[in-house]
Amino acid sequence: MTPRQIELARHALGLRPGCLVSRRNADTLPRDNPDWPHWRSMVEAGLARQVDDPAIPFGMTMFRLTRAGAERALLPGDVLDPEDWP
Repeated sequence: MTPRQIELARHALGLRPGCLVSRRNADTLPRDNPDWPHWRSMVEAGLARQVDDPAIPFGMTMFRLTRAGAERALLPGDVLDPEDWP
């Protein structure tokens, strides 16, 4: 993962200083967002998946990390919430 992809993955997981346990797994953005190609690269590498859901607003796309992608975004001390990641 590139440094930017790690940032995006950590954001999708809700990880930040002071919050070292994941609390979600999603990022939603429009196709014209500059981060779109980063997410698509993660999908192509098997680190994320694109979610097709009619509940997502028109023009927006949701991405979720795979377990492999989530684990690659962790820093020392971070953990994936076992409720979301059994």
